[in-house]
Parts: sequence; C-alpha cells; structure tokens
Amino acid sequence: MGYSGTFRDSLVVEQLDKVSLSFLVDDLEIRRGGVAANMCFGLGVLGVRGVLVGAAGEDFADYRSWLERHGVDCSHVHISESRHTARFVCTTDPTGAQIASFYPGAMSEARMIELGPITQSLGAPSYVLVGADDPDGMLRHTQECRQRGYAFIADPSQQLAFGDGDLIRDLVDGAAILFSNEYESHMIAQKTGWDDAEVLARVGVQVTTLGKDGVRIRRRSEDDVVVAAAADVTAVEPTGVGDAFRAGFLAAASWGLGLERAAQVGCVLAAYVVETVGTQEYAFSSAGFLRRVRDSYGDVPADEVAPHLP
Repeated sequence: MGYSGTFRDSLVVEQLDKVSLSFLVDDLEIRRGGVAANMCFGLGVLGVRGVLVGAAGEDFADYRSWLERHGVDCSHVHISESRHTARFVCTTDPTGAQIASFYPGAMSEARMIELGPITQSLGAPSYVLVGADDPDGMLRHTQECRQRGYAFIADPSQQLAFGDGDLIRDLVDGAAILFSNEYESHMIAQKTGWDDAEVLARVGVQVTTLGKDGVRIRRRSEDDVVVAAAADVTAVEPTGVGDAFRAGFLAAASWGLGLERAAQVGCVLAAYVVETVGTQEYAFSSAGFLRRVRDSYGDVPADEVAPHLP
C-alpha cells in the first residue's frame, strides 16, 4: 500500500508508548510471491516442471491455478485447516519509510511435510532446494535429504538473520549447492564460524550473486567462474530477482549445461524480473530470451541454450 503523507508527521515522540495510528492509503497492490513459488514459476516459464513443496492455507486456490497454468506441480502443497497462507503486508510513504508486518500463517506447518511420500510418487529428485521457510521445516527437510541420499541445495536467505550458528551449520553442511548473495555469504561465515575455505569444504558448489556485478561460482581446487550480469538491464524493482536467478540456473543445470551457462541463463531470467514490478509479472518469448542471451554473452552460449527453450 502507498501512503501519500509521511509517517513522521503522524508520530508524536512523547506518546510512542500509546501509539494508535491509521493511514488512508492511495493504492493497494497484491503481488504473488514466496521464494519457492517464485522459483517454480521461473522454472515453469523455461519449460521445466518443478515440484512446489510447502504449506499454504485454503486461500491458496487462486494462486494454485495461476502456478499450474505456468507449469508448476502443486499437487504436494500442504493445505492448512486453520491458517491463511503466509503474507507480507507493507505500507510505504514517499520518503521510502515503511511500516510492515509478516504473517507466517500456514508456513509454520511446513515441518509436518515428509519428503519420502512425495518422492515415492514422483521418483528421486534431481535436487531438493531447501529455501527460506519455517526453520523447523527447513531443518527437517535438510536432515531427511541426508538420510534418504537426496542431493540438496541450501538457500537459507531470509532466515539467516534469525538463525543461530547451529541451525545454519546444519542447513549448509553437505549441500550440493549453496546459494546466497554476497552479504548473506558473509553472514554465513560469521554465524557458523567457518572461513571461506571451510564453507567451500562443506559444499559442492558455492554460488554467490553479486547484484549488478553478476555472479561468482566457487568449487574446491577449481578456478572461480565469474559471470557478468545480463546486458542493457533497466532496473525497476529488485524483489524476486534472486529467486529468478536460481530458477534459471537450475533450469540450465537440468538441461545438462555447465556452471557458466547456468549462471548466464540465471542472469538473463533475473533481468526480466528486475525490469518489472512483482516477482511473477514478467513474460517473454523464447526468441526474445535467446536474443538477450546472445546480446549479453555471445553466439556460443545462445546456440547451446537454444535447443532447450520451450
């Protein structure tokens, strides 16, 4: 929601212990989100059918239809009998100040989901990406991946600020891939007590997004792979950009392309998101996507990506 006045004009410093405020907002925008849904949507528009695993409320029906129309398997979403789907509600004034609330709702029931029955019906997964969710659910799913031998991807992102060292170590150790942005990579090191070499020793591949500077990929005893961001990007709004990068990266990995190509596909998909308001409001043609790959990274990457686009 957008408020045309400023919050500071409504706050009486001497009365902050008795705050009672109401704002007449000018607009209301409802956007679809959630890190797992954003990633599955990105996979879907690239022709890869991801399986969405998480907990939602009975109000999920419309969102389910949207995701399924865009190639997402929602058959294993747990529906709460008593809680609404998690949501973030935010009001912003013209100065950029925000008053916001996050309602976890049904997300707290993610810990009730077992991966075993899902894989029995679908087959063994290429990867299980454990993203930001109910911390107990994240821990359960990471531990289940270890026990069942599923390759898992650690992507704790927003939960890093709230998790302690023990939780983060448990979520990261043994991951096939560790995703984070640069700030989060420093937070992982700080909270776990591991230096960069120790983090890398505990994961197969460390993928660190660098904002406008692209992405860096590290592996033990290998040279870093550094990929620039896509060319000619007009940034509008950054929410969901990291989720889109992950979707593009994993789509390319599922096509059997190498790490450099995966990062390039991820950066191009991320470009579409940063150029729109909303995490799932973008659209493109295969020809348009391929043109951006070619313009950003050259003919060889474009030729390797082309056969896989829907």
